[in-house]
Amino acid sequence: MKDIAVLIERFRAGDPRALARVISFLENEEPVAEYIMEQIYPLTGQAYVVGITGSPGAGKSSLVDRLITLLRQRGETVGIVAVDPTSPFTGGALLGDRIRMQNHATDRGVFIRSMGTRGSLGGLAHTTGEVVKAMDAFGFRWVIVETVGVGQAELDIMHLADTTVVVLTPGAGDAIQTIKAGIMEIADVFAINKCDLPGANKIAAEVEMMLDMQGKRSDWRPPVVKTSTLDGRGVSELLAAIENHREFLCQDKTLREKRWLRARNETLELAQYFWQRLLSLELTNINPILEEVANRRKNPYSGAREIVKYLFDKYHQHWHQFEMVTRS
Repeated sequence: MKDIAVLIERFRAGDPRALARVISFLENEEPVAEYIMEQIYPLTGQAYVVGITGSPGAGKSSLVDRLITLLRQRGETVGIVAVDPTSPFTGGALLGDRIRMQNHATDRGVFIRSMGTRGSLGGLAHTTGEVVKAMDAFGFRWVIVETVGVGQAELDIMHLADTTVVVLTPGAGDAIQTIKAGIMEIADVFAINKCDLPGANKIAAEVEMMLDMQGKRSDWRPPVVKTSTLDGRGVSELLAAIENHREFLCQDKTLREKRWLRARNETLELAQYFWQRLLSLELTNINPILEEVANRRKNPYSGAREIVKYLFDKYHQHWHQFEMVTRS
């Protein structure tokens, strides 16, 4: 713990190597991760989090690179979390998104961290939220999260980002694709990337038509911005659209409510995670109850209540034992 205290001091002093080490502890869910989060959490809440999501090959990484350039020209500091898919066969991940951001590799105002999904299916890794908090606490004014290439149902980014940008490209489908439920409904801003290719105007018109068909769900209508990372066309307009959305959220206190709800839901998810971990560790002891249910000598409801009673009887007077189990 003495070494961790020194690490936290270096983190607070702005040492990027300390930030990298802190992120490693959080990403790997080391036992000390909870203590680290206790120390840095009071420093969070200052960064603006932007999510960049879309299908594979949409040009998300190149678009993020262009956004970084614009923000750095204005003197803003930027943290980037680039999530790459983890192979279900080898367990490895290429972590190659940062290759398209090498122009900023030596810039101390930019910190790029790649991470694998490690089996998570929502477009993010299980610990992406903790990594974002670390960058926020470190002092970055902007944190950009690039998801893996997603389909129509990977929507985790909407629960993490203040502004979600959905990146589309010409030739990715017909008008039916633009009215399907899912990823199209989470966008705060649409970016029609690779607008130098034929069909960009058509997909932009189809998205606008989709927004017309949805009607007025809120006072914010997601703007549709055509961009090209080859020549930087439309990127400044995209950043302006993101900032307009931030201003909109701040005006009617939506941003505060959104972050309040996020913190509440995250705490409940952690409570469920601790409970599930406790169940898995007690599996040997509760297995006789499960066997009775499997053999139809007991119904699932009665079995579940017996399991809850067993856990309550065992842990309610032994809080330190429960803490040791959930922290280990």
